[in-house]
Amino acid sequence: MYTPDDLKLAKKLLEHSIELKEGENVMLQLIGLNGIGLIRALAEETRNRNAHPFIKLEDPETNRILLENGDDAFWQNQAITDQLPLMKQMNAFIGIRGAENIYENSNVSSEANKAYSDKFLNPVHFEERVNNTKWAVLRYPSAAFAMNAKMPTERFRTFYYDACLFDYNRLHEAMKPLEERLRKTGIIRLEGVGTDIEFSVEGQNWIPCYGKRNIPDGELFSSPILDSVNGQITYAPSVYQGKPFEYVKLIVKNGVVIDFDSSNNQALEEILNTDEGARRFGEFSFGLNPIIREPMYDILFDEKIYGSNHLTLGKDYEIAPNGNSSSIHWDLVCIGANVYFDGKLVREGRNFIADDLLGLNIDKLTAP
Repeated sequence: MYTPDDLKLAKKLLEHSIELKEGENVMLQLIGLNGIGLIRALAEETRNRNAHPFIKLEDPETNRILLENGDDAFWQNQAITDQLPLMKQMNAFIGIRGAENIYENSNVSSEANKAYSDKFLNPVHFEERVNNTKWAVLRYPSAAFAMNAKMPTERFRTFYYDACLFDYNRLHEAMKPLEERLRKTGIIRLEGVGTDIEFSVEGQNWIPCYGKRNIPDGELFSSPILDSVNGQITYAPSVYQGKPFEYVKLIVKNGVVIDFDSSNNQALEEILNTDEGARRFGEFSFGLNPIIREPMYDILFDEKIYGSNHLTLGKDYEIAPNGNSSSIHWDLVCIGANVYFDGKLVREGRNFIADDLLGLNIDKLTAP
């Protein structure tokens, strides 16, 4: 029916992530049947808490057909007829991404992706679900997922549950000195191979993430002052809208991407041309999960990589806004850059060197 690990994860999601209460409505969405055991565990545990599960099972290949053939009118009708009214009745949401082919949507056109984002994804998820429910999203392990991570399948399953079931309360305590420093910081600079970029975060809000919205988790994010970003930044491998990128390099002036290079420049240019906000940045974050150490072509893991940062193209979050509006939100990850706060080095490579931040290093977070 389901594994003991699935039951542990289901309990963590319901108790820690969304703090489900008796009588509440929760949407349990699974894309790809690979995670059906976790859905079963979640459904059973939800009813054990006298709460109400609403199950949505989706097939990735069918979703691709809809994406390829959808337009503004189609997605607007999908939103207002089905998903948006239901989401408005939810107290909580858990989304499980169990699809095995990360390139399933690689042939979907930029116009079709934009229609989906503008008329469905933004109103249903970014505006309603993100702002008005207790929510969490996660991937589910598979042989294909293990292959992307370059691990044997069973070793990957162990890694997956170690990362997802990490002691996030411990991580939250370790984050607090970094959050305190960031709230007093004006200028952040990243400097590394192919990267030398700086921007202002003065007065911005900072949000610690410790298992309440993503599983696995472990980041501390805000957004840069919109027109303050200047320099160049080189990112690790990424997949966005089903399109793979072995690297992405951006040249930025006064907050706008003015030049770029990548392993797939045609696809990158299409993404950057989505709208005006697609060439600007809506988020900056520190990756802090000590279990996740290498990129695996999955942003829910990669954005949490220990010793990383992501400077995100596109839409900001209302909880930490900078005024950028876009149909895209692409969390591109830079790993191992030196980090300076107002000219002072606080992280060298992937290790913090400031005395009050040493608790965020691997040896401290994973110590017995």
